[in-house]
Amino acid sequence: MSDSATPATPVTFPPAFLWGAATSAYQIEGAVREDGRTPSIWDTFSHTPGKTAGGETGDIANDHYHRYRDDVAMMADLNLNAYRFSVSWSRVQPTGRGPAVQRGLDFYRRLVDELLAKGIKPAVTLYHWDLPQELEDAGGWPERDTAYRFAEYAQIMGEALGDRVENWITLNEPWCSAFLGYASGVHAPGRTDPAAALKAAHHLNLAHGLGAKALRSVMPARNTVALSLNTSVVRPLSPGDPADVAAARKIDDLSGGIFHGPILHGAYPETLLEATSSLTDWSCIQDGDLDLIHQPLDALGLNYYTPTLVSAADPDAEGPRADGHGASEHSPWPAADDVAFHQSPGELTEMGWSVDPTGLYDLIMRYNREAPGLPIYITENGAAYDDKPDADGKVHDPDRVAYLHGHLSEVRRAIADGADVRGYYLWSLMDNFEWAYGYDKRFGAVYVDYVTQQRIPKSSALWYARAAKTGTLPEPEGI
Repeated sequence: MSDSATPATPVTFPPAFLWGAATSAYQIEGAVREDGRTPSIWDTFSHTPGKTAGGETGDIANDHYHRYRDDVAMMADLNLNAYRFSVSWSRVQPTGRGPAVQRGLDFYRRLVDELLAKGIKPAVTLYHWDLPQELEDAGGWPERDTAYRFAEYAQIMGEALGDRVENWITLNEPWCSAFLGYASGVHAPGRTDPAAALKAAHHLNLAHGLGAKALRSVMPARNTVALSLNTSVVRPLSPGDPADVAAARKIDDLSGGIFHGPILHGAYPETLLEATSSLTDWSCIQDGDLDLIHQPLDALGLNYYTPTLVSAADPDAEGPRADGHGASEHSPWPAADDVAFHQSPGELTEMGWSVDPTGLYDLIMRYNREAPGLPIYITENGAAYDDKPDADGKVHDPDRVAYLHGHLSEVRRAIADGADVRGYYLWSLMDNFEWAYGYDKRFGAVYVDYVTQQRIPKSSALWYARAAKTGTLPEPEGI
């Protein structure tokens, strides 16, 4: 893949740029029944027959709970200066209510201390999809009370780690929590109620606002509060066709506007409210909610993998919905049956997602316009490939090296064009439990043998380590 940077684009990244990697708790920690932890919705979902590939679960995963010191040492060896991880809510607050379990908090205290000792800046994500099962039993995200329970949990974490962790993220990809969890059912808790999914989206927004306030009430003023969105980069199949442009607008509202509208601008898009009026009257929005949601942000996290290509649906066409979000008879796009999804052009990853670095540039510049002056972090970007050790025990992944080179080139181009991008977190540090796909999809820069728990840095990890050390992008060849 060629570097799309122009001769006018600087070849180096800013000196303070964060070179990080990201993970999430249920995907790597294991130890699901230790030290007071209770089931989350992902424990329940993965143990339900037919929900994950091969019936695989995160019970052991990467055993990071016991191997975190070695994993942090590995991060240091790879020249990372930042690490984004999430907290298992039910490890800290088993029922989603009441006082914290100190043994659970102690794990994260030890992890943070280990990171700081190695010169690695921690970034804590409070919620990466693993709601305590007791809160789901009480109604989950479609219930307003869940947002208030999240705020209490946020305060617990801010009090425990706010003195040592400066960068905080309230929610990761609330779109997935709401629409894959409650509309298409391919993610936990596996419900298929589009009206409930829209309520869940609002209550996730409310949780962000309440959580941000709670964090700031107990943390030093120097700390930053952000959230990570996976807004689709939506492109109409025929840009000159008004029907295709309208279809793209509808999906953009459902993937992005439903979150950044109230969070960044204090209002939901009118086009979203109108398009979904057949499913809900939005009475879940109470007086004062939009002010609560519209908290000042210190930064914005953006997650990007592939663009979305749509058109107006042909009413006579039949077939699977190729939106890249798993197979289900139920759509994750409420009130959007009039939209058809198409495979974007380009090489495909193991997820069937097209490789298109220009989408990352477009996403960055879009939010550079949506929220001028707001610092941006790329909190996830990466690709799954069918990685295997060779006869010498090494793992060569040239496709991932090319993917990272192409996407980081677009980050550098965005910075040159005026975007304030301050860091990049590769997804993922290491192979892990890939949700409903089980252990079949490998996103890691580090290979994991799940039988022996051996970690083997892939070619991409070595390439990224050189980039992090020099602040430049080495050519992909020769790694």
